Amino acid sequence: MTYSFRIRSLVIVLLSIINISIAQTSNAKVTILSTMVADYDYLGEWGFAALIESDGNQILFDTGFRPNTVLENADSLGIDLSKVEHVFLSHNHLDHTGGLQTLRKKLMKKNPNALKYAHVGEGMFLDRWSDGINRNKFKAQKQALENLGIEFIYHNKPKEIMPNIWTTGVVPREYNEKNWSGYREMTINGKTMEDNVPEDHSIAITTDKGLILVSGCGHAGIVNTMKHAVETFNRSYDIYAAVGGFHLFRKTDKEMKWTAKEIKKYGVAYFIGAHCTGIDAVYSIRKLNRMSRDECAVGAVGGYFDLKQGMFPGLISQ
Repeated sequence: MTYSFRIRSLVIVLLSIINISIAQTSNAKVTILSTMVADYDYLGEWGFAALIESDGNQILFDTGFRPNTVLENADSLGIDLSKVEHVFLSHNHLDHTGGLQTLRKKLMKKNPNALKYAHVGEGMFLDRWSDGINRNKFKAQKQALENLGIEFIYHNKPKEIMPNIWTTGVVPREYNEKNWSGYREMTINGKTMEDNVPEDHSIAITTDKGLILVSGCGHAGIVNTMKHAVETFNRSYDIYAAVGGFHLFRKTDKEMKWTAKEIKKYGVAYFIGAHCTGIDAVYSIRKLNRMSRDECAVGAVGGYFDLKQGMFPGLISQ
């Protein structure tokens, strides 16, 4: 038996052990609390937030734009956010972080640990410059948030935040999807470069049907993010459902054809595109990948994906 063969055999055994040790849930739900489209008396805005629930664990994904949107929508839906102690911030933009300070101030009165632990990608507080102004307005809030008792937890690599709920970590940019605006600059290690939102990360929930991918804007690229997510788990999972913002609203027809073709490779059975995904982009994916309205739709406030019940994107958005 050669040395290289022994090494390969050891790697295979180790990967098998890792795969066995990864927990899977049969109970998970993602409820949208902030996006543009809203049913009933819920509040719509240019922003994103969602509550993730799995086996009794809860984490708030992003916090919307305006101070009170997420709190008011949660109240209307009968959701008590004071019980949620962890918040996941996909990236620095205020339409995803703007509600955090108000949420923490109000909820900590009921539970001192409400939204106390904030999970962010490495690079979250880097300066972003445009016209001589630092556009990273979330950085300006950092001290005030820490004064409220918030503890920032930084992520670079994939990690299980709580059972079955993983951060993808910072996503490699293998494909040039360029899902960012391009009018800001940043400096990393003395080198000035275009702000490509390097801290962008998403959540992957490991279930017995595949991964549920939750994205804020997908500035790293929807295909890059899906590829990275499945490779994190040694391609043991397909993407069963994708929920959130994927920044496709400015894509050309040619780019949408490529995107739809690529995401189909990852077995996406359900797709709820909210926020910056764009209504037309959602319809394009539905048409190109021959999905039904029950499988691919625009997400609205109050809409959800439930692992057992399937998806309910919202009455107005189907």
